[in-house]
Amino acid sequence: MKGKAIITAAITGSIHTPSMSKYLPITPQEITDDSVRAYEAGAAVCHIHVRNPETGQPIPDINLFKEAIARIKSRCNMVICITTGGGLGMTAEQRLTPVAAFKPELASFNAGSVNFALFHALDRYKNFKYDWENNYLAMTEDFIFPNTFKSMKDFSRIFNENDTKPEFEVYDSGMVNNISFLIERGYIKKPVYIQFVMGVLGGITPSPENLLFLVDYAKKLIGDFEFSVCVAGRAQFPICTQSLLIGGNVRVGLEDNLYLEKGVMAKSNAEHVAKIARIAKELGIEPATPNEARKILGLKGIDKVNF
Repeated sequence: MKGKAIITAAITGSIHTPSMSKYLPITPQEITDDSVRAYEAGAAVCHIHVRNPETGQPIPDINLFKEAIARIKSRCNMVICITTGGGLGMTAEQRLTPVAAFKPELASFNAGSVNFALFHALDRYKNFKYDWENNYLAMTEDFIFPNTFKSMKDFSRIFNENDTKPEFEVYDSGMVNNISFLIERGYIKKPVYIQFVMGVLGGITPSPENLLFLVDYAKKLIGDFEFSVCVAGRAQFPICTQSLLIGGNVRVGLEDNLYLEKGVMAKSNAEHVAKIARIAKELGIEPATPNEARKILGLKGIDKVNF
């Protein structure tokens, strides 16, 4: 274990739909308010997607991004990690636009292609408030989230041009090899920051054994690196606690899990953050401040962003 751990709050994402939880932040103001509450609860980083304010559908609207991140920055000094995953079906150009426009300190960088499946949620959810929700989930039965070596090369160039640190999203072990290849070819530089994403149908399942394997495999291929763990669904808190125990950081939030505990829906991202912060403190680990997170990850600083 280490003395400080970075807590990231994944505020709204592009996985859950509005009918699944009335607490999911939708508008730029809601995203801002929830991010600031997460900061007050102990989060050093907020991971930002945006949605259509009227329907809640994930969209690549650059003006909505600007409104949300500028408001967050005006109210606290959190590290703002902008998505380049976007919403399912977005083009690579749409996904990269916020990095080129806003030059954030940190942004997600998906480390390979994956069958990103959400269609099985239709087994549980039948009635939707908006027409797009059913179709959005159903189409993932025949959907590949594409992150080819050509696109990863292009992503690396845009990240380097804007001095934005990649947060590598690793859904399965082969993606560790992809990162190693990008380093070998000089597209990205060490030290890298990896987020192990567990529990998405199409990727690796969440278990203590799988997390230990991923960390060990990355050590063998890459060497020293900083890592975080996020988990889709009910294994979120147990596996994130394991990450803390083995020297990692954590991501929690409504993007990944709508529940605080069995049968209890989370009313905000701050509730998730407060829970994992309490667990960390009981283990003798203090949540890192935003500036401590910047130092740990080697970020350029909030004064060098373009928003």
